[in-house]
Amino acid sequence: MRLRTVINSAGKTAAGIVVPDEFVEALGGGQRPKVKVTVAGYTYRSSIARMGGVFMLSVTNETRDRSGIRPGQTHDFDIELDTEPREVSLPDDLRAALDANPKAREAYERLSYSNQRRVVEPIAAIKGAETRARRIEKAVAELAG
Repeated sequence: MRLRTVINSAGKTAAGIVVPDEFVEALGGGQRPKVKVTVAGYTYRSSIARMGGVFMLSVTNETRDRSGIRPGQTHDFDIELDTEPREVSLPDDLRAALDANPKAREAYERLSYSNQRRVVEPIAAIKGAETRARRIEKAVAELAG
């Protein structure tokens, strides 16, 4: 389904679009549907959520950077219900560290998809071995609690 709308700025770095109630209802998937979104040739996965009495869809910094869109602009958003499993791919070094600490592994497995991404992405983005090892050690320690 296509929605043509303006990207709203919500503070310093946050941005999103308002999704009409009728649009969410037509999508199916309940009050917080998981969706696949394409805008300006870039596709990403997200969820629509009710915020401040309206349904909103986040347009993250990453999405804006990769698609070239900005708050204040009007764009076509192709939005479809996302029924594919949401799984985060663990880098080998992080997987090994989690396997060595069953408590941390169990805590990681209980995290939502979004929170698993918050653990993995900062580690996956680092190429330097020392910094990466420090981030893995910190993540495992926090998960093990």
